[in-house]
Amino acid sequence: MTFSGNQFVLFTSGWLTEKTIGREMEYMKTILSRIDTPEQFCIAFELVDRNRISSNKKKIEKESRHYRLRHFRFLLNKN
Repeated sequence: MTFSGNQFVLFTSGWLTEKTIGREMEYMKTILSRIDTPEQFCIAFELVDRNRISSNKKKIEKESRHYRLRHFRFLLNKN
């Protein structure tokens, strides 16, 4: 399972150079690559299957592989 497509916005006040902006972006990519993992995804979400709520990692990973979730299945963010 791969998680890609992370987007973030870096606001500058005009005093950062292109080199500094590039370095900051690399730092952010490093941070995101460490926290945006399948394990962290499964910790942050629960799977709702009609009448049940599951925190089972295998079930969450299996269901998240679908481009669209199957009918009556929802991923809920615990935050």
